[in-house]
Amino acid sequence: MARHIACLTFDFDAVSGIIAQGLHTPTPISRGEFGVVGAERMLGLLDRHGIKSTWFIPGHTLETYPDMSEKVVAAGHEIGHHGWTHMTPVQMSRDEEEAGLVRANTVIEKISGRPARGYRSPAWDLSENSIELLLKHGFIYESSMMGHDCSPYYARTGDVISIDQPMRFGAETSLIEMPISWSLDDYPHFEFAQTKKYRLQGLMPTKGVLQNWLDDFDYMTQNTEQGALTYTCHPFVSGRGHRMLMLERLIAGLQKLGAAFLTMEEAAGEWSGRGQ
Repeated sequence: MARHIACLTFDFDAVSGIIAQGLHTPTPISRGEFGVVGAERMLGLLDRHGIKSTWFIPGHTLETYPDMSEKVVAAGHEIGHHGWTHMTPVQMSRDEEEAGLVRANTVIEKISGRPARGYRSPAWDLSENSIELLLKHGFIYESSMMGHDCSPYYARTGDVISIDQPMRFGAETSLIEMPISWSLDDYPHFEFAQTKKYRLQGLMPTKGVLQNWLDDFDYMTQNTEQGALTYTCHPFVSGRGHRMLMLERLIAGLQKLGAAFLTMEEAAGEWSGRGQ
């Protein structure tokens, strides 16, 4: 990797993320439905700027909204695996997790012509089986961990973690980790949510969020010779008008900073071929 890369990624959860929270009544479901409106807007934005991106789409969304999913593929964007449902694999048995990987990948291959090369866990949490299963099923990269901000690295297996003993690190695998951060995710900044379990304030003004997102990229350019920064947006969150305007400004600001816009697969491939 000989340049500074911006990966624009979109978690197109639509109603699957709402249903996974146990919400089935009309109003919360309609919030998920707005994701289709937002997805149309996102595709238009990316097309105007000639940017290819990565869309992580649960199998449930692929089958609920096949026409929109096919539009994403037709526009030349990468489809990444985002589970079958929007349930974290931590809540699943190994067999359940594997079945979801296979089921969703079957739909991804049907829509895009090939299985997904990359994976992002719903809720950004992996089970003790996830890395092994991703390797078994031919994934090249995954994007759910936070061990760095702008440098990919190889995911490990076999960590030994104890409250009263030093942590023992497991072996690196060939699976490339494309790290993420809650600070570069639109959901905690913007989305108001209230359930019996938690309350997320959200609803932040876009100006401060935009400045943080640009500053992180600016810091990377000033302090590293090369790197990749991943931005995560949800169409049902950032598809709102004032946030769409923020994304326009984000793209313009990143262009001024010299960003190369790549898909996650492209960025992972560039990093893995960097000569180390």
